[in-house]
Amino acid sequence: MAQRFGGGGSAPFLIAGPCVVESDDLNLRIGETLAHLAARLGVSVIYKASYDKANRSRLNSARGPGLEAGLRALEQVRARTGLPVLTDVHETGHVSAAAQVADVLQIPAFLCRQTDLLVAVGQAGRPVNVKKGQWMAPEELRGAVEKVRAGGAPEIAITERGTFFGYGDLVVDMRSFARLRAACHVPVIFDATHSVQQPGQGKEGASGGLREFIPPLLYAAAAAGADGFFLETHPDPDHAPSDGLNMVPLDRLDEILRRALDVWHAARAGGAAGATSQGSGGVAVADGAQRRSPPARRGARS
Repeated sequence: MAQRFGGGGSAPFLIAGPCVVESDDLNLRIGETLAHLAARLGVSVIYKASYDKANRSRLNSARGPGLEAGLRALEQVRARTGLPVLTDVHETGHVSAAAQVADVLQIPAFLCRQTDLLVAVGQAGRPVNVKKGQWMAPEELRGAVEKVRAGGAPEIAITERGTFFGYGDLVVDMRSFARLRAACHVPVIFDATHSVQQPGQGKEGASGGLREFIPPLLYAAAAAGADGFFLETHPDPDHAPSDGLNMVPLDRLDEILRRALDVWHAARAGGAAGATSQGSGGVAVADGAQRRSPPARRGARS
């Protein structure tokens, strides 16, 4: 099975796509754009979309096409673009079917403590990405990783997607990447799009979002030690069925990702991050403990 999270630490990997599975034309338009971007920039890309967003804030909110139709659509994206595909699962009863199609299974943030679900995805034989709950300290995610690992998952990654800051807002603690890696010993991804959500602040209590903060947070995470990036994208975010306010316009993705890659590589130039596990920037991790890397000499390239 091909490695999905990493590639030796020489470049970050990217998980990207629409929030939910939409029409075949739109799914393929995004997928083909991502495949071309992967070839141009030399990064590994995993296409993501959800067949069912079971945790929408309102009863009548868009959820996606459902398990069977959604998996068929994802299968078509993989066949047409050659990209591996990721989808999230909310129920143990969906795991087997999802694993027949998806190359990577994902645990939503709100479900990251559900023991039966975590063990079940671990048993599915697919790489697993666990999103950190918005209420959790980085070290608390160790338990989720242990549950997935107990199921036998061949690869595990974890994703930082912001922390609750009072009601209706999220913040990102850039120390989280080093702390997550030290606690869990797996690659750490930054979800720059869901991190700018404003829960309950949108129309009729739906989630709002501050799209303009996606690029600066992404660049900061690239410097702070993220091993991979997670970006939801859409050709017309303002008319997307869900999470449009915190999605990257598809025609801006190349520009934003190029800058993020520049920052990621600059932060690791000259060996500053070479001693860290999974390519973290500026913080070395040894024997589960965190220690600062030596400061660069005056005049040295940083």
